[in-house]
Amino acid sequence: MATSTSSVGKFLRQLSIRKNTGNVKKKRLIPSRTQSLKMQFEFKDTEIPLKPCSVQQIRDYIVNDMLKEAYLNLLSLCLELQQQRAALGEGTCPMDLVSKETDIITLFETLRNKMADIVCSSSLPSSQNKELLMYVATIILEEEKRQMKPGGMPGWMEAWRDAVQDGVRDTLKKVPLDSREQNTSWLAVHLGLLGKTIVEDLKRVEAELLSSYPADFKVFETYVSCHHEAVGEHLKRLLEHVTEVKDYYALLEFIIHRYPSEKIMGSFSILREEQRGLKLAEDCLNKIKNSLCHRLKEDFTAALENIIKIEREEVWRIKKTPDRTDNRFLTSQIHTDISQLIASYADNLKNVDENLRNSVVCFSLEEINQFLRRFEKEFSQNTCSLLTSDLLDSCLWVEYHITYMNSLNLLKEHVLCYKESCSAQVEQLEKEVDGLTQRLSQTLIEHFKADIKPYINGMMTKKWLETDEDFNEVISRIESYSGHCKSMRNPSAQFFVNDVHNYVVKEYVSQLMMQKYSCKNTKKEDAAVKIKEQWNELNKLFEEMGSSFHWLYPVGYYLSDIIGMDNLKNIKDILNPLVSNYPDISKKHLSAILNFRGTGFGLEKQHVIKQFILLKKDAGNTNHEHSFFADMK
Repeated sequence: MATSTSSVGKFLRQLSIRKNTGNVKKKRLIPSRTQSLKMQFEFKDTEIPLKPCSVQQIRDYIVNDMLKEAYLNLLSLCLELQQQRAALGEGTCPMDLVSKETDIITLFETLRNKMADIVCSSSLPSSQNKELLMYVATIILEEEKRQMKPGGMPGWMEAWRDAVQDGVRDTLKKVPLDSREQNTSWLAVHLGLLGKTIVEDLKRVEAELLSSYPADFKVFETYVSCHHEAVGEHLKRLLEHVTEVKDYYALLEFIIHRYPSEKIMGSFSILREEQRGLKLAEDCLNKIKNSLCHRLKEDFTAALENIIKIEREEVWRIKKTPDRTDNRFLTSQIHTDISQLIASYADNLKNVDENLRNSVVCFSLEEINQFLRRFEKEFSQNTCSLLTSDLLDSCLWVEYHITYMNSLNLLKEHVLCYKESCSAQVEQLEKEVDGLTQRLSQTLIEHFKADIKPYINGMMTKKWLETDEDFNEVISRIESYSGHCKSMRNPSAQFFVNDVHNYVVKEYVSQLMMQKYSCKNTKKEDAAVKIKEQWNELNKLFEEMGSSFHWLYPVGYYLSDIIGMDNLKNIKDILNPLVSNYPDISKKHLSAILNFRGTGFGLEKQHVIKQFILLKKDAGNTNHEHSFFADMK
């Protein structure tokens, strides 16, 4: 509450003084109060001493909290100085008057400082303090009126507010604050105590201080405003020590929800709703949000890396058998861990800041894309050795692929709930998941192909006609994969079954095109019977597996009928549906089938080829959604 020397000097010099000292004594030095001001906030003109006491005595009054005596004698001292100046008229001012003016300036400064101390310490209610505050308010009102005149000393009300602000700051500084080492919940505990202190302080203001000031001071509103400002400063200092996610959450929860709630500011019914919220500087609030966002991103990336580490150390390295859901689907915790982590971010930030929530969720979805690529590489490197070991390890290798295909498909389902707020990120993640599951599925398909290829190559030979050994090996491996498919979730399971079905029947039929064997005499009937029997078995097996490639089922029967037909003159009845359902069959393919049944280059074969060409011509360039023969050499 300091007063500048030049201001006070100007104030003293510019006051209008009547040269008639008698008139000066009779003049009201302090204008009367308005009728609305209570009498306890008034000093009477008659109370101003005609002769002021000494400067030291006035100083002692101030030091000993005797504000009324100090202020009235200070006014009397000002009056005495004015009278002495008036008596001298214009000219050089004697040194004793200069000294007296300096004393007055110093006394005003001392009085202001003392008043500031009283306001700051007004947290200790007492009848004496209440009286002192009344004198403080009266002096401020008197000086506020004086500042409206030429040379008036400005800033008394502002100085009072500064003192209130300092008092509030001191109150908040006394709130206990443990270190992070002392208490892991240091910030949450401190904010709880801070809220309690604010409520207690404002209740004291409401109960004890309102009556110590006139309504002009707007005491409660001022204290609330000062609390807003001091709390904002306090939180800004706390932010410098916050490093953990839970503490950023605690700060935002306090600022956005707890502070304006019924627990703190909302508990004061006299406050309007717009007065309850904490008006933090935008840069401070943004800093908290940005820091939280940065830490959440770091934590999420670290959590994804930890998932890979756990799979490597606790699953792949020790060859742990995957879990199953209800003894059916193979599963892992990957999708659950990732989904729950994102959901926790979304839920915790939902009532804090929608933009912040979306930013963190979108980042998380983007980071999963990078995770999937790292996971795929680690998985391949850490499990490839299983294929060079025994049969059990080979089965475990297959189960791992199915496990992660299942988990990834569930992850894709879980993130769909964020499509509205993060549509681009969800769509990109869906593509990444689909790509990885397809690669995992294709790896299984390639392994299956390599497994049955030697036995498929034994089809349509003399050995094949005499024994079912190779075919039974093919069936055994299909059945093995059929069991694996039961532990695979859709849509991967459907794609996988269809791919296996498509590969097996194409490879089976393609053996006819290789012309490794030609049936002689009655052998064609034996071959036709065997093809039909084996085709029945294949169809039954793939129907049980749930293949949706129904268009593949008839082709084997058509070929069996052609191979076993006694008289090829009636072949049109078979060629017609064959060409209709499989328009990509060519003359070369049909010729290979005829060669297999032992039909050489005679008229009979030419007759069949001619009918085939006519049928193809009548069919025209029919576009067909499926390709079967075109892939066969």
